Amino acid sequence: MSLPINIHDLLQGKPVEWERLEFKESWNPEAVLHTLCAFANDIHNLGGGYILIGIAEDNGRPVLPPVGLDPAQIDAIQKELLNLGFSAISPYYHPIAAPVEIDGRQVLVLWALGGSTRPYKARVSLSKDSRDYAYYIRKHSSTIRAKGPDETELMSLAATVPFDDRFNQQAKVEELSRELMQDYLNQVGSDLAKQAPNLSLVELGRQMGVIGGPDEAPFPLNVGLMMFNPEPWRFFPVMQIDVVWFPKEGPGGNKFSEKVFKGPIPRMTRDALDYIKRNFISETVIKHHGRAESTRVENFPYDAIEEVVVNAVYHRGYDTREPVEVRIYHDELLVLSYPGPDRSVRLQNLQAGRANPRRYRNRRIGEFLKELEFTEGRSTGIPKIMEAMEKNGSPPAEFEFDADHSYFMVRLPIHPAALEVAESAVGKEPEPGQVGTKSALSRHQVEMLRKCLTESEISDLMAIAGRADRTKFRNQVLNPMLAQGLLEMTIPDKPTSSKQRYRTTDKGKAQLAALSEAGA
Repeated sequence: MSLPINIHDLLQGKPVEWERLEFKESWNPEAVLHTLCAFANDIHNLGGGYILIGIAEDNGRPVLPPVGLDPAQIDAIQKELLNLGFSAISPYYHPIAAPVEIDGRQVLVLWALGGSTRPYKARVSLSKDSRDYAYYIRKHSSTIRAKGPDETELMSLAATVPFDDRFNQQAKVEELSRELMQDYLNQVGSDLAKQAPNLSLVELGRQMGVIGGPDEAPFPLNVGLMMFNPEPWRFFPVMQIDVVWFPKEGPGGNKFSEKVFKGPIPRMTRDALDYIKRNFISETVIKHHGRAESTRVENFPYDAIEEVVVNAVYHRGYDTREPVEVRIYHDELLVLSYPGPDRSVRLQNLQAGRANPRRYRNRRIGEFLKELEFTEGRSTGIPKIMEAMEKNGSPPAEFEFDADHSYFMVRLPIHPAALEVAESAVGKEPEPGQVGTKSALSRHQVEMLRKCLTESEISDLMAIAGRADRTKFRNQVLNPMLAQGLLEMTIPDKPTSSKQRYRTTDKGKAQLAALSEAGA
């Protein structure tokens, strides 16, 4: 039996998190039993985990080449595992076991999926006289006995299986596409790819963890239909990504364009991202006086868009009849998904890039997306979005959800330079001195610098730029000029003071002098 993952990626911790991995130098049935129980309980909905027997560890890292197991021992271990699954863990639970050769040594890999009938408890000791059972969970990279609040939280998950990991009794196994399953195995470099053509669809689906149920009545799991059915919307209405573009007049105007993307999750996501990249990502060149090198920026950094869209696909509720929406305006890009983040997430932490949900809504979708390198999981998406925006010189991303966590919206403001180009292109030819032509400063920026030769209020500067939204003006126009050292605050310790004024710095004055010499 082979696994639907690349074992070398597993050993490198990519893309599986270390808290989902455990290495055992030798066969220790009691320790393995407790870790299997913890992975089956899957308290954070991460998708279970992996135990690699025959590999020593040093501070959580595998020691290679592996110690390995005797081939004859592997067969005996698998028989003992079968017995432990029936007699030492309750309810019954069995991992998927696969012998693998690594650096010429035999290693046994146990894939322990999150169980569908949690909570699970295991025998505390396998000694003959012991009959005590306890619940086990994973905390970071350790298996611990669940006590107090941890045990209470585990009990609250009784009989609750994430939607993507449930059996779909309205579908048939034959509705899984062998071709899509084979393509996936090839993409992730799984050893199972070579064996797949010789397996029945049920055998292949069970090894990939997308078919469950008894032998006499197998059913596909929801995640299998989402990933490996060419028309998943037949089972999950409104499973789609809507990309909507609004001209400058916005949603209130009479014109907009809409394109809907459907299909298996990988194809749907890639197609939507490719469409956005080809049609809505543009580059603006900023020339600098006295410097040969130009600065090139994107209107919306693609890396940020990719993270936002993939996170929406990963974390949306597939039992909710709402699409993932990407709304593109002349000055911002919004991504909206339903419902909102886990209740454990606080908006202020999210905005600071420190969101750490206690559990994930879709434990299996995340696992497949990580194997395809769409996402890393473990709350890295938000920091990556913020990093991509900062690297591009864009205003920071904004995050929003309501008190009921009924929706989640991410707002990516356009780069100020790209906004000047976009606005200059509406109804008139670009004017000399605008960003995106041959100058480092836009007409509005030049006028603002001249205005601030004497201290000026923000309302005066907004009037020059033709802006009505103070927050957007700060993020998209004023803050970048402050960051570039062209303007400064008269009361820097109180940025939002009603008495705050702005004045042109020496650097800003030098820019104005250079423009004057150039005749601009």
